[in-house]
Amino acid sequence: MPAPPPAGGLADQEGSATSMRTHLCGELREAHVGSAVRLCGWVARRREHGEHLAFVDLRDHSGLVQCVVPGTVEARSEYVVAVTGVVRARPEGTANADLATGAVEVGDCTVEVLAEADPPPFAVDDRVDVDEAVRLRHRYVDLRRPRLQANLRLRAAVVRALRNAMDRQGFCEVETPLLWAPTPEGAREFVVPSRLHHGSSYVLPQSPQLAKQLLMVAGVDRYYQVARCLRDEDLRADRQFEFTQLDVEASFVGQEDVLGFVSEAVLDAAEVATGERPGAIPRLTWAEAMDRYGTDKPDLRFGMELVDLTRTFAGTSVKAFAAPTVKGLVVDGGATVPRSRLDALTERARALGAKGLAWFRVGEEGMLDSPLDRFLAEDERRGLLEVTAAAPGDLVLVVADEHRVACTVLGQLRLEVGGRPVHEGPYRYVWVVDFPLFDGLDDAGNPLAAHHPFTMPHPDDLHLLEDDPLAVRSQAYDLVLNGWELGSGSVRIHRGDIQSRVFTALGISDEEATARFGFLLGAFRAGAPPHAGFAVGVDRLVAIFAGEESIREVIAFPKTQSGADLMTGAPSPVAPAVLTELGLALQQVPPASAGGSTATGGDR
Repeated sequence: MPAPPPAGGLADQEGSATSMRTHLCGELREAHVGSAVRLCGWVARRREHGEHLAFVDLRDHSGLVQCVVPGTVEARSEYVVAVTGVVRARPEGTANADLATGAVEVGDCTVEVLAEADPPPFAVDDRVDVDEAVRLRHRYVDLRRPRLQANLRLRAAVVRALRNAMDRQGFCEVETPLLWAPTPEGAREFVVPSRLHHGSSYVLPQSPQLAKQLLMVAGVDRYYQVARCLRDEDLRADRQFEFTQLDVEASFVGQEDVLGFVSEAVLDAAEVATGERPGAIPRLTWAEAMDRYGTDKPDLRFGMELVDLTRTFAGTSVKAFAAPTVKGLVVDGGATVPRSRLDALTERARALGAKGLAWFRVGEEGMLDSPLDRFLAEDERRGLLEVTAAAPGDLVLVVADEHRVACTVLGQLRLEVGGRPVHEGPYRYVWVVDFPLFDGLDDAGNPLAAHHPFTMPHPDDLHLLEDDPLAVRSQAYDLVLNGWELGSGSVRIHRGDIQSRVFTALGISDEEATARFGFLLGAFRAGAPPHAGFAVGVDRLVAIFAGEESIREVIAFPKTQSGADLMTGAPSPVAPAVLTELGLALQQVPPASAGGSTATGGDR
């Protein structure tokens, strides 16, 4: 569902006049009839009628207008020209209702060529599909297309709304360094070798996480930044090496305060982008999201919630259901799904980590069509129908496994069976709170931090930190829109005693903590206020509002999925003299294994 252009984006723009032009092409209307105008732009199309009349469709970022020239025109497609003429109403019967300027034209025109152009590599027209590699190789032409022009201006309007919201709430915009020290955030970092300190390197920041916490120690109180961040991760539709986030941190606040600050900014941006302000954002705990949707990024635009069948199959004689957790998923009207599709879903469940997938087609009077039906006890058959509330014509999918596996596998199948593209309306936001503080164990048996090691444990779970660390909840929270994580944040640890206990749980010694985080720990000893923060992914937010499936379509100069810049040729070899100056020498190494980091964004 494409969003409408931001106000002032395509028409009626004030201040369009310059020394070279009086108006923008797309702003001319019937009110301008009789006005002498000078327009500048690109020739979108030229049509000649003999030697005495020509039509030029002139385009700039605001739109397109028809210009009528007495005589011939030397300018071809994509020439840059200046057109001088008088606005007049189009002759009766020739108005173009599909064009914003379609009621008028510019007549008696003279055309001045400002720059010639080679024939374009593809038509600058949204109606023409072009291979993405060709588009990115000629991005400076691709960006002339109306859809991408609108996307960039929508992005500017969203960023402006986010900034205005933070300013209104008393936040101070502060820029943080791009050359930084390694950070404990879980993603692979880009390394920048130092010319002055051979053998040492900077890294490009994954986020301003540590810098903004230092700003809290420094007394800034409320900080924000529209921050450029970089992560050397495998690329996909919602991930680029370079990305932009609204980064936020505040002192003397708790989780509720941060959720309020961020909700205000995001809802402001939504109102600017869509023309409607969403209502209050609901919330789920992480445990609820996993249990009901099988993911911590739930898409609330459709139902199909997971149901718990564990009690139904307690003590079952069916070996396939003898597991700690049995979860079910009802596909409305799915009984017509062919066996080949069911076999494919079963293989998909196995690929996702499940031991298998059971399925039941529901017939009239509660009859079940399934290879497992003959093994079910009558109370199990009745309980399956009662708990799932499946009706005749429905399909029930069942996974029995460990709780996390059963939920995540069915959660993924839920999206694959009933999901829809992320950018399709309606827009459904949800806060997910109370994430686990730790996520699994390392090879030495130590818990692994689910976010970063500076996340504050939930106050009700502090007593579990030493004896049952995997049961400890954190004061971490995510904002999700239509199944995409927009960002994440947390309340930070500011007390030395709690920080020491978390480090101990993670197996981090005092010496290692000092070596890795000494500058931050030293700052905390200078007097750190309670503080918390968040980061919103601007690229993802704008892509959804713009109706795009990939964030590449809302970034001016994105990389391909392989990380290449086809326009500039980056990455490219560095000259030997530069390597020598940096004190570096290249050696052949095996290709990196596929996969890379799974960090997703935000300020974790």
